Amino acid sequence: MLKHTLKKLSLTAIILFSSASVFAEVVIVVHPSNSASIDAKSAQRIFLGKEKKFSTGKEAIPINQVAGTASRDAFDNGTLGRNSAQVSAYWSKLVFTGKGIPPKEVADDAAVIAIVSSNADAIGYVDSGAADASVKTIPLN
Repeated sequence: MLKHTLKKLSLTAIILFSSASVFAEVVIVVHPSNSASIDAKSAQRIFLGKEKKFSTGKEAIPINQVAGTASRDAFDNGTLGRNSAQVSAYWSKLVFTGKGIPPKEVADDAAVIAIVSSNADAIGYVDSGAADASVKTIPLN
């Protein structure tokens, strides 16, 4: 009986720890010179193409990660309120009707940081542990 209980507890612990890594804690990253006021709602509007400028009036260039990365999954589900397939379908419809162009997609957190750190108009998201001093981080929570 004790052996069976320990087995169940071990399995539960493994599931909890592995599922925690699936949901990365993402932060918005912008160029250090960007003084715009950005929160989860404004990030959502920018990444869904509903807003083209920062609160400062400067152009906003969203940088997305490819579907399947932990950061993309966490951002889509947590900030956009949709899974990656739903976000892709949303953009497909806008592209088909000529009403929008989806954000540029890059491979990973490092690629987002490289673009954002070299472009004052770029905005992206990365796992909070990947951010460095070359970008300004804005927590989504």
